[in-house]
Amino acid sequence: MGQDGAVSEIPVIDVSALVDGSPGRTEVAAQIGRACREHGFFYIVGHGVDEDLQARLEECSREFFAKDLDAKLAIRMALGGRAWRGYFPVGDELTSGQPDVKEGIYFGAELPAEHPCVLAGKPLHGPNLFPSHPAGLRRAVLDYLSAMTGLGHRLMAGIALSLGLAESYFADRYTGDPFIIFRIFNYPPGPADRWGVGEHTDYGLLTILRQDGNGGLQVRPRSGSGWNSGWIDATPIPGSFVCNIGDMLDRLTGGHYRSTPHRVLASTRRERLSWPFFFEPNLDAEIVPMRRDGPAPDDPADDPAQRWDGASVHEFHGTYGDYFLAKIGKVFPELLRDVM
Repeated sequence: MGQDGAVSEIPVIDVSALVDGSPGRTEVAAQIGRACREHGFFYIVGHGVDEDLQARLEECSREFFAKDLDAKLAIRMALGGRAWRGYFPVGDELTSGQPDVKEGIYFGAELPAEHPCVLAGKPLHGPNLFPSHPAGLRRAVLDYLSAMTGLGHRLMAGIALSLGLAESYFADRYTGDPFIIFRIFNYPPGPADRWGVGEHTDYGLLTILRQDGNGGLQVRPRSGSGWNSGWIDATPIPGSFVCNIGDMLDRLTGGHYRSTPHRVLASTRRERLSWPFFFEPNLDAEIVPMRRDGPAPDDPADDPAQRWDGASVHEFHGTYGDYFLAKIGKVFPELLRDVM
């Protein structure tokens, strides 16, 4: 049940045929399409991501967040420079101008100093910051990034099929060299009415979330031409990931697939860990709505008055980098000013 009494109807989709590339992937794609139209969220099982890798990642994450603040600040984001990587403490990240009640670490594609993008000083490109302890966190994160990037490609192929497009549609135009972000969040326990993260939508194409068993994620699904007033719980399901679409897929499909508002309620009993992986367009990719490059959706563009930020993604023109940097500048305004 959700906070307002709504029963969760977020679908659970077995994506094994899509991951394997077997004939059943067409039906999987159809299920994903229905979920994107009706909910903007769906669980996936049969994803093939190694359970031992997930367990390693969780163990190392808990060990890191159990350290004192000074030890965690040894990899603080200010040391990551233009790569925008590293640790931030509770209250440093904002949603709609309000401090989130969570701490976390930002990671991205691991790029060496001699990579052309790093040499050129391109924002959001470079090496990650890893703590010396736990030593296993580096290997676990890099292995997870590899596994999730592969999964992201397969899921976007399924989304392309669900739109009646070639499986390679997104890879050919936007994600041949995807921009990826991986975050590990720790929400400390607190009062029952405290929000770990307030209402928001994600920025890019697809978010693939691993959550622990403590719950707290809530979703406000679409109802007809607008959004429900009630929220539903995205209750943790063992062995699953929670997927949701972001603003750029909303923009590309002309509102046919909607980025759905969600939030996180802090636990009153114990800390909550989550591992969101964001599979995004390349930062240099020009966002071209499918109404001019593919099927014309039937649904109208969204009403800015209905969105959490009072803005319409359908008024945006430019590259994904333009959109992302404008958004992230509101999340970490001081860091943006100092390093960008």
